[in-house]
Amino acid sequence: MNSIASTHMPHVSEALPDVLMRIVSELYDVAYLIERIEPQLGKVDGDVMLGVADRLMVLQGIDLAVQKTRGLAEFIDTITGTIPEDCLVDLTTALSLVKLADMKRSLASNGVRHGHSQPLTDAAGDFEAF
Repeated sequence: MNSIASTHMPHVSEALPDVLMRIVSELYDVAYLIERIEPQLGKVDGDVMLGVADRLMVLQGIDLAVQKTRGLAEFIDTITGTIPEDCLVDLTTALSLVKLADMKRSLASNGVRHGHSQPLTDAAGDFEAF
């Protein structure tokens, strides 16, 4: 008896453009979450955590991370428009590697989404215990 077969997810092929648009949505979420950190770091007393120069480097790094994440999302969004709907992919293996349950659910969803996949109305300090 093969125990791997009993836990194996069924193979489901989906249109590549739909999958890519879900990735775009996740990338925009990442950019938004990173961007929300930046103002908070600006409020931290520089003498406590980092010197002024080090803090500026951290803030520049955060800004670059936001720009790169949005750039990747826009790049994927743009090339997705050129991919035929009949181009199918199997997500089984890729989804099995995603560790965050909400992200896995968002990426596995069969509905095409535009914009943010996570609720953005959560109050600051809300978190999901893991």
